Amino acid sequence: MSITSKAIKLITAIGVMAAIYILLKHYGVIEYIDLKNVYKIKEWVSGFGIIAPLIYIGFYIVATLFFFPGLPITVLSGIAFGPVWGVVYVWVGAIIGVSLAFLTARYVARELVESWVSGNAQFQKIDEKVEQEGWRILMFTRLVPIFPFNLQNYAYGLTKIKFSTYALVSAIFMLPGTIAYVQIGGALVSGEGNLDKTLVYLSIAGVLIVLVSLIPKFLRRRQPDYRDLH
Repeated sequence: MSITSKAIKLITAIGVMAAIYILLKHYGVIEYIDLKNVYKIKEWVSGFGIIAPLIYIGFYIVATLFFFPGLPITVLSGIAFGPVWGVVYVWVGAIIGVSLAFLTARYVARELVESWVSGNAQFQKIDEKVEQEGWRILMFTRLVPIFPFNLQNYAYGLTKIKFSTYALVSAIFMLPGTIAYVQIGGALVSGEGNLDKTLVYLSIAGVLIVLVSLIPKFLRRRQPDYRDLH
């Protein structure tokens, strides 16, 4: 490889990394990631051996049910398991977690959840939209964070949406954000010293984060009735 080619790759890498850093800082991800601890985290998780994925999935379920911040836990999956399996484990944990929250609200602690959302204008609008449009409003709120994610899982248990519809639509439309943020962690550890490989992962993470951030504008343009949901 010529010196010119190496220089171009280096400049490209620096540019991509700078762009990713700006995006992560803008969306508040930087505060959750300490690069000095990345490999320590990976080694700690790997120490659990073959049950590490099960422990992580269990932790993700608990985090979803008890209102832990999901972003750093999602990024952790990319660090610990890589950009592919990390997505799988987050997705499984998220599906189970949101389903249990929904069922809890509908069949176990309805009055408690009602007290949480009582008087919340956003929830009232969502409840009305569920009556009118069913799964489409669930799709919208999964893609656009207009209502706190963990509370949203319980709140839908109070609506008339079917559980099967809720679980399927949630599984599909939580995936874009899951992929985007797992790639952040995956990009930090999956390059293995290979500049080309690191560039690929960083580029995927950057493109996905940009696309996910553009979804709200696109959906509100296509669905004018959703503009009052904010």
